[in-house]
Amino acid sequence: MQFDFDDPWWLLFVFVFDVVVRVAAVIIVPRNRRPTAAMAWLLAIYFIPIIGVLLFLVIGTPRLPRKRRRKQRAINDYIEDTTAGLDFGMAQPGAPEWFTSLVRLNRNLGALPLSGENSARLVADYQTSLDDMAEAIRRARRYVHVEFYILQSDASTDGFFRALEEAAARGVTVRVLLDHWANRGKPFYRATLKRLDAMGAQWHLMLPVQPFKGRYQRPDLRNHRKLLVIDGDVAYMGSQNVTDSTYNLRKNIRRGLHWVDLMVRLEGPVVASVNAVFLSDWYSETDEILSGEVDLFDVDRAVGALDCQIVPSGPGFEFENNLRLFLGLLYSAQRRIVLISPYFVPDESMLLAITTACHRGLEVELFVSEEGDQAMVYHAQRSYYEALLRAGVKIWMYRKPYILHTKAFTIDDEVAVIGSSNMDMRSFGLNMEISLLVRGAGFVEQMREVEGRYRELSRELTLEEWLTQPLRSTVLDNIARLTSALQ
Repeated sequence: MQFDFDDPWWLLFVFVFDVVVRVAAVIIVPRNRRPTAAMAWLLAIYFIPIIGVLLFLVIGTPRLPRKRRRKQRAINDYIEDTTAGLDFGMAQPGAPEWFTSLVRLNRNLGALPLSGENSARLVADYQTSLDDMAEAIRRARRYVHVEFYILQSDASTDGFFRALEEAAARGVTVRVLLDHWANRGKPFYRATLKRLDAMGAQWHLMLPVQPFKGRYQRPDLRNHRKLLVIDGDVAYMGSQNVTDSTYNLRKNIRRGLHWVDLMVRLEGPVVASVNAVFLSDWYSETDEILSGEVDLFDVDRAVGALDCQIVPSGPGFEFENNLRLFLGLLYSAQRRIVLISPYFVPDESMLLAITTACHRGLEVELFVSEEGDQAMVYHAQRSYYEALLRAGVKIWMYRKPYILHTKAFTIDDEVAVIGSSNMDMRSFGLNMEISLLVRGAGFVEQMREVEGRYRELSRELTLEEWLTQPLRSTVLDNIARLTSALQ
C-alpha cells in the first residue's frame, strides 16, 4: 500500500493528529509539574513535536515507579514509629525557633530525627579522604556499608578496596551499592564488579535500567548519594565518589581536570540515621530487610556537642526535601550565607530567596567552578550570574583546571549543610540525595576554614566583567537554561 502525500485526506489526518497532540499536551504535561518545567515541555512538543513527544515519553515522568514510592513510604513509617520514643542524645539548649521548626519540617518529610552529642570532622583533601575511609574500614568488626554514586577500583582507590578485602577476609559483612547508569560503560566497571565478587562482597546496582529483566524507570533518575557506615559507629558522607580525581575519563585527563571534594566523618547517634538511608536503599533494590542483622537504633552518645539531622531526598519522596531545607535556611539567615555548588541551576523559589537575602542586607557568597565539565549545565548555570551579581551576590570562581565539586551551605555562625545535593533542579527533583544539617559553632568554624582555602584558590567574578561576555555565550546560556527545566 502506498500513501499519496498530496491526498487531502492525508493532510486532514496530519492536521487532526497535530491538534490532538497539542491539546493532549496542554492537559497532560502541566499536571503536578512546575510551571517552568511544564512550559519547557510544551515548547518542545509544539516546536519539535516528534522529538518532543518521544522525549516526554522517555523522560517525562519525574517520579520513581509506584512500587518504589510505596517502599519509601513504608520505610518512612517504620522509621518514624521506631524512633518515636528513643533517645538520640541531648540537643544543645537555646536553639532558635526557626531551627526547631526546620527540624520538624525535615522530620515530617524525611522521617529521620534530630540527634545530639555528635562529632563531625571535615576531610577536605581528595586522596586523604579515600585513605581515611580505608583506615576506618580496617577497624570494622561486624559490617561495612558502602553506597556511592560512582565506585571504581583504580590506582587511587586501591587502598579503599584492599581495606574492604581485608575486612571480608576476617568475616566482616561487606555490602555495596553503586548506581547502575553512572558506572555502566565507565573505565574499570567490570573490573570493579569482579573485585567485589572475588572478595565476597554483597553488591547490587542502584536504579538499574534493565528493561529485559523487568527493572526500568526513567533512565536519568539516579541515586547520587555518597556514604559509608562502619559497624554503626562511624559514618562518612559528602560529595566525593570513590574514584580517581580525574574520574579516569580521557577527556578529563586530556584537559587536566581534577575534582575537589569535601567529606565529613561522623560519630554519635547521627550514624544510625546515615545507616537508615543505606538500609532503605538496600531494601529498595533487594527487598531484603536487614533489621534482624543490624541493630539500627542502638546508638553511641556523648562523643561531641553537635546537633545533626540527616535529610534524604529524591523522586521516591512526595516533596523536594532538599529544596525545602535550603529555602528554610535562606529565609532564616540573619547575617551571612555561603553557598558552594558545582552545578548551580536554581528554580524560581531559590533564586528569589537568594536575591531577597541580598535585599535584606545579608552578605551572600556563591562558590562555583571557573571550568565546566558538563556543557549544558555549565551554560545553564551561567545564565543566572547577571541576576545574582546585580542583586549583590559575590561569586567566586574556583580556578581551572579544578572542578569544585563540594556541595555545602553555611548560614551565620552556627548552622551548616553538607552532602551530595547540588543546588540545581536535577538534584531537587530527579536525583536521590543525602544532606546533613548541623548546628554547632565548632563545625561552622571548620567550614569557614574550608571556605577560606577555596576563596584563596578562586577569583571573584564582577558584574563589569560579566557584561563583556560575547553574544554567542549569552545565546548558549539562555538556550541551556530553557532545556534545564525539562523535568
